[in-house]
Amino acid sequence: MSQLKQLGVRISLDDFGTGYSSLSYLRSFPFDKIKIDRSFVSDLAEGTEHVVIVQAVVSIARALGMTTLAEGIETAGQYEFLTALDCDEGQGYLFSPPVPIAKVPEMIAKWSPGENF
Repeated sequence: MSQLKQLGVRISLDDFGTGYSSLSYLRSFPFDKIKIDRSFVSDLAEGTEHVVIVQAVVSIARALGMTTLAEGIETAGQYEFLTALDCDEGQGYLFSPPVPIAKVPEMIAKWSPGENF
C-alpha cells in the first residue's frame, strides 16, 4: 500500500466499524479516507450508541488527517447531523439512487456548484 501511495493513489478504508475493519488498521496502513458504514448512519437517532460511534470515527479521522465519508444517507436529518459533525463527504439515496455509468455525464452537466442535494 505504501508503494501505491507513493504513486499518488488515494486509499479508503471501506465499511469502517464492521467485519474485519478495526482501529489497528488505522495504524498499519496509509489510509486517506474512512468510509463510515451505512449500518451506523441508518440509526442516527438521538440517544443511540451509533451517535457516539459516528462522532468518535469523525474525530479519530480528523486527528489522523483523514477524510470521512458517511455511507447510506437517506434522510435530511441524517445529512444535517453528519454536517454538524463536520463529516466531509456523504453518499446515499438522499442524493441519488445508483446510476448507470452512461448517465453520469448527464448528471454532471445538470449539477450546479453549491448544490447539496
